[in-house]
Amino acid sequence: MKNFEDKKVIVIGAARQGQALARFFVKRGAEVVVTDSRSEDQLVDELAVLNALPVSLDLGGHDTEILDGASLVCVSGGVPLTIPFIQEALVRNIKLSNDSEIFLEECPCTVVGITGSAGKSTTTALVGLMAQKTFEMKSNRQKAWVGGNIGNPLIDQLDQMGEDDLAIMELSSFQLELMNKAPQIAAILNITPNHLDRHGSMEAYINAKSRILWYQHAEDTAVLNRDDKGSWDLLREIKGDLISFGFNKPETRTSGTYLESDTVWLQIGREKLKLFPLEWSKLRGKHNVYNLLAASAIAAAATLALPGIQSAVEDFTGVPHRLEIVRTIDDVTWVNDAIATTPERTVAAIESFSEPIVLLLGGRDKNLPWEKLASLVRSRVERVILFGEAAQLISDAIGPRKPGQHLKSVVTCKDLAEALKTARIQAEPGNVVLLSPGCTSYDAYKDFEERGQFFRDWVNQL
Repeated sequence: MKNFEDKKVIVIGAARQGQALARFFVKRGAEVVVTDSRSEDQLVDELAVLNALPVSLDLGGHDTEILDGASLVCVSGGVPLTIPFIQEALVRNIKLSNDSEIFLEECPCTVVGITGSAGKSTTTALVGLMAQKTFEMKSNRQKAWVGGNIGNPLIDQLDQMGEDDLAIMELSSFQLELMNKAPQIAAILNITPNHLDRHGSMEAYINAKSRILWYQHAEDTAVLNRDDKGSWDLLREIKGDLISFGFNKPETRTSGTYLESDTVWLQIGREKLKLFPLEWSKLRGKHNVYNLLAASAIAAAATLALPGIQSAVEDFTGVPHRLEIVRTIDDVTWVNDAIATTPERTVAAIESFSEPIVLLLGGRDKNLPWEKLASLVRSRVERVILFGEAAQLISDAIGPRKPGQHLKSVVTCKDLAEALKTARIQAEPGNVVLLSPGCTSYDAYKDFEERGQFFRDWVNQL
């Protein structure tokens, strides 16, 4: 649906994605209705934006009467497809879409799409910096645009993009489950259990991720992880070229990045190219080595210049709220890893430190397994401080303290503020206080960024 003039479009969700969609459709002459289950009192910031646009609002629920005459319903990522309003739209044969799919349909330049259960934000930001450095070195007018599930929806910048630019977008399973179009370069970093509270089963979650490959064409490129079964099992879905990544060298005559003598290399057919030594990177942890390998493979797929790749690796310090060192005070280092919303990501965070850890865990559970994290906590973490809805669930998974195990104590607090006060008392010189919650923030905060900012502010006031 390229022509939206005088078409009635329903946008579900008044937050960033919904606002970006509203602006897009208003510019194109559509009749826009924004609907949100929250009340006017709960949407003060959002309404400050939307009230400046010629759109109609349906707040405090989703009235199915607004579907009358609608040509399109656009769904924000946080909205489950199972809600009655969307089911009614399907009954009426009204097309469903979202900001990411519309962006792909309208984008004039090559798009890199990056998804996975972990590492998306770091890899997306790093590839964006690699592209930016490459274009700056060429001294031309090409631009790198970074967004999607990270930062701002790219649909907001569509009118500024040129055909020689490069768009790098992070894509979540929530966005992909609706999409019937794929980026020209599609990367699946890994697939491990995540968002099962939303998708209902691992099969449904894998299918959502797989859609980034389903709609590619013969001239497109897929980037997969040789060391991750979930990603590598999707080889069968590839329509075009493949560039893979992993610790060990890929098979002869296949293309991919790998690690050899603490150096990242790229193999293209029979040729091999030295990219950079790991010591150039400021990122910590084995999981970040995978992010470096992935970003390098994606950069190769996008034909980014080697000096641009190298310069980006040297300068990149990570993304906000991902293993972010906020402050060291009284020889205690406070680390904000609020973006870790799964047990798997908390495992990666713990493994990134050799120092004794005081771990802050909690929030809202996503119906994910806790056994692996619980085992690591017992053997590797000094003290655990629990907070939020999932505190009892996590406490049960860790179990009672047993003689001889490394873990010294598990304390439950009513909220993050109390957990931080407890950490301040418990932490000893040389310790790392690590906020790596393993859960979503929705029991107390609007998103992980708000939770991470609360942590930052509290620590900086010490």
